[in-house]
Amino acid sequence: MFSKFRAPNRRRALAVAAAGVVAAVGLSAPAHADQVTPGNFTGYAFDQCLTPSQSAMDTWMEHSPFTGVGIYISGDSRWCRNQPNLTAEWVTKQLDNGWRLLPITLGPQVNCLDRFPRYKDDEVISPKKKNRYVAARKQARKEAITAVAAAKKLGIDPGSTLWYDLEGWVLDKNKVCDRSAMWFLHAWTNHIHKRGYVSGVYSSVGSGIKILDRARINQPDKWTLPDRIWLARWDGLANLVSPEYFSNYGWMPHARVKQYLGGHNETWGGVTINIDSNFMSLGKGTTAKADKPRCREKVALNLTKYPMITAQTNDRATLSALQCLLRKQKLYRGPLTGTFDTKTLTAANAFQTSNRVKVRKRFNTKHWTMLLSAKGAKTVKRGSKGGHVRVLQRALTAATGLHVPVTGVFDARTESVTKTWQGRVRVRQSGVVNADMWALLKQGTR
Repeated sequence: MFSKFRAPNRRRALAVAAAGVVAAVGLSAPAHADQVTPGNFTGYAFDQCLTPSQSAMDTWMEHSPFTGVGIYISGDSRWCRNQPNLTAEWVTKQLDNGWRLLPITLGPQVNCLDRFPRYKDDEVISPKKKNRYVAARKQARKEAITAVAAAKKLGIDPGSTLWYDLEGWVLDKNKVCDRSAMWFLHAWTNHIHKRGYVSGVYSSVGSGIKILDRARINQPDKWTLPDRIWLARWDGLANLVSPEYFSNYGWMPHARVKQYLGGHNETWGGVTINIDSNFMSLGKGTTAKADKPRCREKVALNLTKYPMITAQTNDRATLSALQCLLRKQKLYRGPLTGTFDTKTLTAANAFQTSNRVKVRKRFNTKHWTMLLSAKGAKTVKRGSKGGHVRVLQRALTAATGLHVPVTGVFDARTESVTKTWQGRVRVRQSGVVNADMWALLKQGTR
């Protein structure tokens, strides 16, 4: 891609950013009255010069680990000025499908970068020093106005983050170049704020991000800093840091995106796109409500392990959880006694029969995996939240023997164990649980 990022601002608490919450269970369609993006989210994103087609987006939602997507909405220095797929209808469809959008502007670039101007009619950031680089600030105002107009035309509402892409340059070699860039970004954020949007900036950790971090540390009262930063650091590490270039204190814990891989092809579901890969944590990150006990007796289903059950088992918590789950399958109608009595065995055997496995006088790991995953349906991946994630976390604990805390958030631990399980059952270790993966879990595949 080209570059992006965010940070907290001294003049503006992140009340505006809070408006970016898009409530969703798993990756289901959020019931939004407006179209604020990206909301509260921690997970993977990709960006591509040309906005992908609807069919490509649908396929990648089901098969790829990505839930965020960068889209170029304005700026005369964009490589892909023509965006035939990028319409208001496309934006609405992606938000309804659970995508988190990162709208990008690639306008004037620093005057000391030989790659720009890219065309005959695009500008570079003015190096004129007069009146604190007033010419550069006017350029930033124009870009902010254009970006907001483009966002509104696409239906991306106030409260959303708009990102300015400032490509990397050699820092500290040309002071005028560096200063004009800083004044430009200062003005960009001011004018984005005036129009009710959240300001983001993308750049290289060694140039644009570095000057912003210096300003944050050394002159915080002088500059209006972006709310969020998008740092380009192609180290292959899907995290939010790059300690060798700048500090790890600003714009943390949930105000950063990191582009950790540059342009490369990835294929998911048979669809290949040339992308940059990113990891992001914005807003409050992905959070979920606390889980509640189940059944009338308020039984905890979240166990650290799901062991084989036989007539000799006397673990009341485990047996009560089994009875509760069988009751939810309408196979057990008795009280939750916490014993493997005749009624419970009969219900367990009925479950085995209905799932076409051999009827036994015990309930083993395979059976647990099938029972715990029975309600799973929606595609979930890093950054998903809600009931289907809890279903997966319990099923993974049973299937792998590795404890996955039931948080309701598809976090790093859930992703890691998902990939471990996928490796064991010899499927692609995508970290994505879609319809095909749910089918394997429901068969008790371990």
